Amino acid sequence: MEEITVILILALVAMFAGFVDAIAGGGGLITLPALLLAGVNPVSAIATNKLQAAAATFSATVAFARKGLIQWRTALPIAGMSFLGGVIGAVSVSLIPKSILLALVPILLICVVIYFILSPKLNDENRKPKISYFLFSLTVAPALGFYDGVFGPGVGSFFLIAFIVLLGCKLLSAMSYTKLANVACNLGSLSVFLSQGAIIFPIAISMAIGAFIGAHFGAKFAVKFGSKLIKPLLIIVSLLMAIRLLLHKDNPIFQYLTTVSL
Repeated sequence: MEEITVILILALVAMFAGFVDAIAGGGGLITLPALLLAGVNPVSAIATNKLQAAAATFSATVAFARKGLIQWRTALPIAGMSFLGGVIGAVSVSLIPKSILLALVPILLICVVIYFILSPKLNDENRKPKISYFLFSLTVAPALGFYDGVFGPGVGSFFLIAFIVLLGCKLLSAMSYTKLANVACNLGSLSVFLSQGAIIFPIAISMAIGAFIGAHFGAKFAVKFGSKLIKPLLIIVSLLMAIRLLLHKDNPIFQYLTTVSL
């Protein structure tokens, strides 16, 4: 009975995380700690979290696609290369020191926050693309997919910025493309974790259902309220992610500041 209660609680947590993730990203910051608190070992927690995250991003992608916000001819190559990057990243996960990522990612997320704060008309301006969709597919998509396979936090924010700055997408369109690219790299890394047998399926499936439902309603909220809702949440979530990662016990910056203060 206790085990069933824990699974139900994790499913509800995933539902809330899926709702938030569909709008602003960062759902993993809610679900991964919840899995660890439930007593799941770190490797299985990461693998299980990938499955529920894939369900959330897939649900959000479907919701955005139904609104006609994804141009599939340009989006599918990006998704394909993101998938490939996710596979390579998950296979290479042991080769990249986590300490480097823990130090670098919060700084990048703070840059994302500053960018959004200084872009008051983010949803209304037509921007000229700086690179072609083809070049984006060959470079940015696999690079961010690789990062998601190796580590992951903030990848949605990084994809979003890339779609806006490099491809000139408006905010809601960029959100739609971001969810497709994100689900692709999630599935890529997930395929590796599946082959390793690291996923706890009773928990993963219940959380995936919760995440799917939450993301569906989150995407509907994003479409309905547009930048009025998306932009503030993106700033808040990105800032919380940066703080959370900066305060991680293995973060070199945190370790340095702790040593200095002592």
